[in-house]
Amino acid sequence: MASNDMNLIDHPAGPDEKLRLACEDLQLDRWLEAKRLLRDTGHDWTLRTSRSQVLARAAANNRAIDAWCAEEPNHSDALMMRARVNTERVLNAHRGGVSGRALRRAVDAADAACRIAADWWPKDPVLPVCQLALAQTDTDETVPHNEVNWSRPLDVTLPLGPWKLLDRANRLDPYGREAHHRMLGVFHARGRGGFNFAYAVVSSAPEGSALHLLPLYAHVEAYRRQLQGRQTAGVIGYWSSEDAARCAEQALYNWFEQTQPEEDEPDTRSLLDLNYLAYALTVTGVGNAAEVFEAIGPYATLAPWALVTPSYSWWQDEFRSARYRAMGDRSRR
Repeated sequence: MASNDMNLIDHPAGPDEKLRLACEDLQLDRWLEAKRLLRDTGHDWTLRTSRSQVLARAAANNRAIDAWCAEEPNHSDALMMRARVNTERVLNAHRGGVSGRALRRAVDAADAACRIAADWWPKDPVLPVCQLALAQTDTDETVPHNEVNWSRPLDVTLPLGPWKLLDRANRLDPYGREAHHRMLGVFHARGRGGFNFAYAVVSSAPEGSALHLLPLYAHVEAYRRQLQGRQTAGVIGYWSSEDAARCAEQALYNWFEQTQPEEDEPDTRSLLDLNYLAYALTVTGVGNAAEVFEAIGPYATLAPWALVTPSYSWWQDEFRSARYRAMGDRSRR
């Protein structure tokens, strides 16, 4: 099939069939598959964190996890998922315009769920990740701020933020992907500090760490804001900078090239990271995106493509066009 005619699959589980089945079960208000999945995931923190995030999105609009907690009130995975789902509901409410004291009450309830779950399993890194996500909503000047969300970092070049929560997450899961993305989301929500944070993280991230992509996320957010405010001269005007190209190259060589799975192993890298890298390599002119698109296969993700096009409905065309160009560039070499 021609690359520009590929049938795309937009599903948060991607090729993870067990996760897809658990999501479908949750959407039917059933939780047994989610329980089995989390049990089988074990102490693989990267997989536990990513799978529980997808499960929470599937369960945010129903009562499946509430039913699980009612059935097994002392089950650590059930308590973790209740914290995950409550956090997801808070973020959805915040995006939907809920603010002030109503939002604060929801945040406090979700934070309490995190604390209860942490009491049952203190080593679970998902719980400080949830609290970092909740910190993204702490921007309302009419409501007293949570002091934990506005502490000072040791590095004076970085802004106030939930550094104590990030430290806790790092102690449980060093260089955890979602924890750092949630922290970046805090700075994006406050409109400042994102680039400084992303560059600081990359400076100490080990080779092979997905955190080498953080600056690309910061660049996409900056471009999205400019596009939304009609303050950019277009794709070439923004992405032709040496900094953007250097960030794309760093992500390619320090993450993608270092994490190629063996021939008989599944590719467990984040689909979102793969899509961000494919976009950045294409739009900056760095190139070498063909292998990244091959790793993505048909599993295009909504972001970044929907964030960088003038019309939301064009995002799949944006993906196909970038993929077509990348494959064409390789065939001409």
